[in-house]
Amino acid sequence: MGRDSVAIVLGRAGSKGVPGKNTRMLAGKPCAAWTIEHAMQTAGVRLVAVSTDSPQLQTMASALGAHVVDRPAELANDSATVDDAARHALRAIKDEHPWTADADTPVLVLYANVPVRPTDLCERALARLGESQCDSVQSYERVGKHHPWWMVRLDEEAGCLTPWEGEVLNHGVHRRQDLPPAYLPDGGVIAVTRRALMLEIDGVEPGPHAFFGADRRGIVSEPGTVVDIDEEADFVRAEALLAGQRVSEKVT
Repeated sequence: MGRDSVAIVLGRAGSKGVPGKNTRMLAGKPCAAWTIEHAMQTAGVRLVAVSTDSPQLQTMASALGAHVVDRPAELANDSATVDDAARHALRAIKDEHPWTADADTPVLVLYANVPVRPTDLCERALARLGESQCDSVQSYERVGKHHPWWMVRLDEEAGCLTPWEGEVLNHGVHRRQDLPPAYLPDGGVIAVTRRALMLEIDGVEPGPHAFFGADRRGIVSEPGTVVDIDEEADFVRAEALLAGQRVSEKVT
């Protein structure tokens, strides 16, 4: 499986879209528990650290056996970035777990509000990171009818349409089957080397995605196999999928 890896689960207390979503009950357990347990069951993960400012989530994570990182307020607001929070967590655990300070340590960055993932998703990301010796691997979902070629600019007052790009509406394509493959990050997993996360890769331009490094790669999730909770409807989808999984497990 390669080097031991650390999984950092990120979960803020606040959320404007779905308040309290990380600790809200979902299919019999707190939403974030699904991600923590997924990380703990991933082959190659030696340590799971949960970075949060939520006392409730801290208590729950500790009970599950995760290392808890108390996230400061400045890294728990709407303007805080994922990579800043992950870097803070890595620095916070290095004294107790010095092996995590190695520049090539694989790091899984997982969102606490993603309760549904394929069981092998993180293992696939770690495998690609190790085999390719790249800087980062992110999971993507194939885009269907929401393809960028079918997007338009709309004047809401007059109702006039213009192509989002190019000169021809819909790029002249009217059947979904004729669209070229396109992919969108699904929030399932980000796997990076510690070196990349800590912005130590030469030649990478500064910016919000600099922590992905220079050599960035992806893996594909089947549509609907990752659920990122951003709105109430996502809770309904996740509840149905997780309930279905439990029924399948009982039958098996």
